[in-house]
Amino acid sequence: MTLAAADTVTPYRLASGDEITEVQAILRAAGLLGAEKRIAYLGLVDPARGSAAVGYSDGGAAATVGIPAEDRRFRIFLHDIAGGAPTDVVVCVTRQEVVSAVELDTAVTGELPVLEEEFEVVEELLASDERWLKALAERGLDVSKVRVAPLSAGVFEYAEEKGRRILRGLAFVQEFPEDSAWAHPVDGLVAYVDVVGKEVTQVLDLGVVPVPVEHGNYTDPELTGPLRTTQKPISITQPDGPSFTISGGNHVEWEKWSVDVGFDVREGVVLHNLAFQDGSRKRPIINRASIAEMVVPYGDPSPIRSWQNYFDTGEYLVGQYANSLELGCDCLGDITYLSPVISDAFGNPREIRNGICMHEEDWGILSKHSDLWTGINYTRRNRRLVISFFTTIGNYDYGFYWYLYLDGTIEFEAKATGVVFTSAFPEGGSDNISQLAPGLGAPFHQHLFSARLDMAVDGFTNRVEEEDVVRQAMGEGNERGNAFSRKRTVLTRESEAVREADARAGRTWIISNPESRNRLGEPVGYKLHSQNQPTLLADPDSSIARRAAFATKDLWVTRYADNERYPTGDFVNQHPGGAGLPAYAAQDREIDGQDIVIWHTFGLTHFPRVEDWPIMPVDTVGFKLRPEGFFDRSPVLDVPASSGGSGTAGSCHADSGPGPTSCHG
Repeated sequence: MTLAAADTVTPYRLASGDEITEVQAILRAAGLLGAEKRIAYLGLVDPARGSAAVGYSDGGAAATVGIPAEDRRFRIFLHDIAGGAPTDVVVCVTRQEVVSAVELDTAVTGELPVLEEEFEVVEELLASDERWLKALAERGLDVSKVRVAPLSAGVFEYAEEKGRRILRGLAFVQEFPEDSAWAHPVDGLVAYVDVVGKEVTQVLDLGVVPVPVEHGNYTDPELTGPLRTTQKPISITQPDGPSFTISGGNHVEWEKWSVDVGFDVREGVVLHNLAFQDGSRKRPIINRASIAEMVVPYGDPSPIRSWQNYFDTGEYLVGQYANSLELGCDCLGDITYLSPVISDAFGNPREIRNGICMHEEDWGILSKHSDLWTGINYTRRNRRLVISFFTTIGNYDYGFYWYLYLDGTIEFEAKATGVVFTSAFPEGGSDNISQLAPGLGAPFHQHLFSARLDMAVDGFTNRVEEEDVVRQAMGEGNERGNAFSRKRTVLTRESEAVREADARAGRTWIISNPESRNRLGEPVGYKLHSQNQPTLLADPDSSIARRAAFATKDLWVTRYADNERYPTGDFVNQHPGGAGLPAYAAQDREIDGQDIVIWHTFGLTHFPRVEDWPIMPVDTVGFKLRPEGFFDRSPVLDVPASSGGSGTAGSCHADSGPGPTSCHG
């Protein structure tokens, strides 16, 4: 589609290539960026809370913190490949200056995110290491055909790794360039590599294990067989274009929704200033929504893999590996793309062409009733706005999908696909590994996400109530035993707001504004519906439980603070744990009727199936936020009946007389 003229340039506009080039120049002029420095992260800093830049301001905060509303600030993590201290820098391109530069002690703070150039360092160092070559020779393997997966190290009992930048390497055999190496894991062997010191610190060889020989080349005719010829074309058209408009490059108006679509190299798509037009009022709901962390902990206790757990957001930065999406393949229909610009490791701008996909989808029936007394047959169709991106992190691919619905519902869905991480399958079987093919296994694991929802339900004065169903015992007042009720408990302090889901209690959480009431006099609100999947399954005393403490609970509620952005803290890589949500919640601040942030953990527990090999069909997980007394009545009464068109069975006539209508779905 053709975008509207950029007549409204907001402080939430996407970073431009020119701005990233300016950041590079400012860093160089300050002596912070040179031949031995690499940019491990570069991202926009959000406008100050309450500044004129914020769409629904309560005023005053910008003056308090001394940040002009129009300042464009970037935060940068600088890594020194020569071993110098990394630096956490803030640059203002508006005023062409370095605002702050803080040197980090990685033994305390943790390491900066993994750099892409370090992937090659691991494989190159191992290709000349005598211990590694000896282990490969004993297995009859040619080093030129061995690929090494460069994997984040975590924090374990190795005291000598503290303050050193470590990656661990597991090997896979690739017989030819198009061969899927994941089909041929080299088990019983792992290497630990210091990528700054350029040293292989350990090679653990527990003995030769047969390498699975059957290939997993999922486009090979041997596996696909004859391709299906039964599929007829599906054509999705919008002859008049989509119903949404874009101004300022990324400000979206659709139906009654408005949102600024952002992008961060760490979090991927970020939604700012999510609001709904209700009559004459544009009502805020969420100030900022993102998936602020994702961790993949593995459940195989083997010494070769017991350390496996990857923070794909904090350690690898999911945004930088966002795919360039293709019409007809990744997105279908009338598609609008945004192409975010990020920085490479040297400060050069890099466009991710078509990195963000936006489109509308028909979503079946919105509301329907055939009334026996009035003779009215009423049908309205639902639709949703989809804002998404896809990223590839090693073997896995993840889709991040935000959905906005006509009735005010907000939904997030994660889609996991790609190739499962493989191992050998033990001859005697395993309690922690699935068998996918002869001799080929895949360890059990989880994909756990943390949604950060900076709430603003009719403003920044919000509270959270936990709602459970209540079964009422048969007896006086309930003689037939049919009654049930509900119980709502206000979470007043951070210490009370570390919560677990409970499917038997139908547990949900309501985020409301006690200072804003609907026409019945009740606080307006939104209800968070979880999918009640398992949280972190590792032992509470394990290293991963300390580092991914966010994933041990379904819900955390904290008081808003500018510097509390990530559930695992700013620097996840090789951090021993305790940062992020445990530290935030330990302050035990009051949260009732305050400016609050909701952190929701959700995820998949994956016992790999035979059907997941050699490429995994999409699996999904997510959550929903639905209006709970936010509106005075149904917000979709003004949705018109659908008219017939291309691909429809006919027309849905509003308020028709007796008899069936012609559209269903």
